[in-house]
Amino acid sequence: MKTPEPADSQFAPSIPDPLSPLFATQPQLAVPLSYLRTVDGVLQIGGKSMQQIADLLSQQRFYAYDRQAISMKIHQLRSKMPAQLKLHYAIKANPYLPVVQHVGTLVDGFDVASQGELLLALQTGMQALQISFAGPGKTDTELLAAMTAGCCVHVESAGELQRLCGIATQSGQTATIALRVNPEFELKAAGMKMAGGAKAFGIDQQQVFELLPKLAAMPVKLVGFHLYCGSQNLQAEAILQTQQQIIHLLQQLLPLCPASLQFVNLGGGLGVPYYTSDRAVDLELLAAGWTQLFEQLPADLQHLEFILELGRYLVAEAGVYACKVVDIKQSHAQTFVVCNGGMHHHLANSGNFGQVIRRNYPVAFADKLDQPLVAPVQVAGPLCTPLDVLADKIQLPQAAVGDWFVVFQSGAYGATASPQAFLGHGAVAEILL
Repeated sequence: MKTPEPADSQFAPSIPDPLSPLFATQPQLAVPLSYLRTVDGVLQIGGKSMQQIADLLSQQRFYAYDRQAISMKIHQLRSKMPAQLKLHYAIKANPYLPVVQHVGTLVDGFDVASQGELLLALQTGMQALQISFAGPGKTDTELLAAMTAGCCVHVESAGELQRLCGIATQSGQTATIALRVNPEFELKAAGMKMAGGAKAFGIDQQQVFELLPKLAAMPVKLVGFHLYCGSQNLQAEAILQTQQQIIHLLQQLLPLCPASLQFVNLGGGLGVPYYTSDRAVDLELLAAGWTQLFEQLPADLQHLEFILELGRYLVAEAGVYACKVVDIKQSHAQTFVVCNGGMHHHLANSGNFGQVIRRNYPVAFADKLDQPLVAPVQVAGPLCTPLDVLADKIQLPQAAVGDWFVVFQSGAYGATASPQAFLGHGAVAEILL
């Protein structure tokens, strides 16, 4: 297992001019983004303004990620986690190689969901056994690659298990596997529910009970279970309740396992507060709940490693999407601020990546964080669709052509989760500073 970097001296640097006091004048922000910094009202990422980053990249539309902010976020979480709980990073949240390499020094493992992510994870130096390959619809090519690499395949269906056994027999290998269980319970208050009832993810709980006695005759080695019940949850009580239910289910599953297990992936679920009505996950409450959970852990489970798998929570707050104002226009007494970037670079911000009703991400003019707000405006992108909205009816300082417009909380599900080829406006740049 990869050993995380040492704690206090590295993760508690002095941060001059934190943003939180200035953000009192930015009511669209759900929580102060204290990991980022500002100088004289100008946003800094890695010590550089948006214009300086643009000069580095020779690009006027980009994602910028703050290395120190990622480190501090992970350190804050790990300081609350009991020793029995390990931390894995779900690469799909942000697969930008410098980000993955940096996060890899701070966590215990990776979760991947494609052969491309698998190759990326392996090339960071993470040990193969600390890489889990999950997700429905794995191809035979991907199953062979995962087995050849020596990583753990998280099996999502009886059919996938059958195909994996055929590939293992043909290649003369034994597959290391975990069974992803679709339990009867769900993660309450999750933004996206991924368990309980009919789901494309995992093997139904009753089917798992039926499969376990058959594994001894198969060319597989069962080393764990995976129960990812949902994501984007801001309620610590709901997360803890689901984890307690997982413990109860494990006690029923363990006697049927053909060999001693090594780990249980509890999934993640910790959400990010994007909107003004949101409140951050209560880490103190989670810490107290985890302490109680592991102090009362049944004896037959105490040898297991428990894994918390997170993506968005670790990197979202450390990133911004930046673009420039190119036009300001009036239409029927409404002001439109038009930018050179939009939904083709940041689909989630447009409301077309899981939202039922569109709500604004936290946004600002990066060089005017200390200036007063004026009348509401709509911030639009350059695409020929009314869906290309960066912010709607949002109060901002007085806009001017050339201003840097930034979308906060953009370190996850940004560039690779967006249709960058749409209308041929070109790809967005990325940088870790």
